[in-house]
Amino acid sequence: MSSHDPRSSGCTPFEEELINAMNDFAHSTATPAFDTADMVHRTRRRRATLIAGVATALIVAGGGTALASMTGGTSPTTAEKPMTTATTATTKGSDYKKAILLVDFGKGGGPVAVDFTGTDLRTTKGQFLKADIKLGTVSSVNSPGCKPGSVVEVTPHAPKIVKAGDTVNVKLCVG
Repeated sequence: MSSHDPRSSGCTPFEEELINAMNDFAHSTATPAFDTADMVHRTRRRRATLIAGVATALIVAGGGTALASMTGGTSPTTAEKPMTTATTATTKGSDYKKAILLVDFGKGGGPVAVDFTGTDLRTTKGQFLKADIKLGTVSSVNSPGCKPGSVVEVTPHAPKIVKAGDTVNVKLCVG
């Protein structure tokens, strides 16, 4: 500690020595040079890139929404897919799969193929309720290679089209 520095009250000699050393160091070092113009330029460039990225994402999302609205806004799920030649392919000598139901929802989009093969009665009832189709008789049939209680056949099945209010009979697998 310098002899000409006055002692501050409430500080120990060690604290005073430490304060003086830090002050000497702070006064002897050079001030760091900041290029503020370059910092501002970098910040503006980053902000512009971020805004351009967000705008691009919004445009892409809007384009997807526009495409979806052009197709009627509906996309078939795996349970409700449009009837294709692969769906109507022959299986075990029959002309059509016996658990595919062609449902016409009356929205001008044509019939939608709903495959009930392997679903349980509860799921089938829920799908019928959703399509406003009445459940007719439920019977059991002995069919090899199926899970007991799963749907094996619906009547009338494809290619006949079922509309809202129609009655559909269901055959379940015995095992």
